[in-house]
Amino acid sequence: MATALTLDKLTGGYSARKPVLHEVSFDIRPGEMMGLIGLNGAGKSTAIKHVLGLMLPQSGEVRVAGLRLADDRERYRSSCAYVPEQPSLFPNLTVSEHLRWTETAYGLDARTAAQRTEALAETFRMKHAMGALPGTLSKGMRQKVMLMNALLVSPPLLIIDEPFLGLDPLATRALVQALNEARAAGSAILLSSHILPALERNADRVVVLHQGRILAGGTPEEVKQAANAGGRDYTLDDAFERLILAADEKAAPPEGGAGRG
Repeated sequence: MATALTLDKLTGGYSARKPVLHEVSFDIRPGEMMGLIGLNGAGKSTAIKHVLGLMLPQSGEVRVAGLRLADDRERYRSSCAYVPEQPSLFPNLTVSEHLRWTETAYGLDARTAAQRTEALAETFRMKHAMGALPGTLSKGMRQKVMLMNALLVSPPLLIIDEPFLGLDPLATRALVQALNEARAAGSAILLSSHILPALERNADRVVVLHQGRILAGGTPEEVKQAANAGGRDYTLDDAFERLILAADEKAAPPEGGAGRG
């Protein structure tokens, strides 16, 4: 089966002299949710920028739906949809107009888009707000609008950064439902989040990124086993902490070694 996203030994960042990412490799298959986890500064945002084509690899490559950016820029970019952590909306467009703008930008069938819009408004409890401008909405509601636009497109790859922040419990449940429907329709999902219990419950696989390198990857259970946290009471949070602490301890210079000579 062809992959929706492939990172093959991706090295990159803002400076060739000091890469942020170091030979990062993983892939996501259609219908699969991959969780990307790491501390602040681990390289998650840099990896996402490379996938979006906002940064070019220093070495290695990125493929979306089998394409590199250089192969066909338009097809590459139309094959993925991105939801950033901070909602970014047009101030003078209503919620409904945002969705129609997305329909036009991606060349969606009007009847299908209308049906999806109605279903998404119902799922996210936004039917009452379709005529509202962004300035009148709470942050959580603006986040819902971003998610609705991305899910409307139903592309091969959905990239979502911290989707659970700012959402109330019902909205979180609605998001999980909508993501599962997108997976069932064949979309792959790359989801970056610090909310590890949500990933443990919903992600097919996770990748642990630390200082630009992959520490572990696989199903949540496999990651827990890699951290020697396979006991019944251990969680993905526990495994993550153990992996990070072990990596930092391994990288630390020997005690008392600095300054000798």
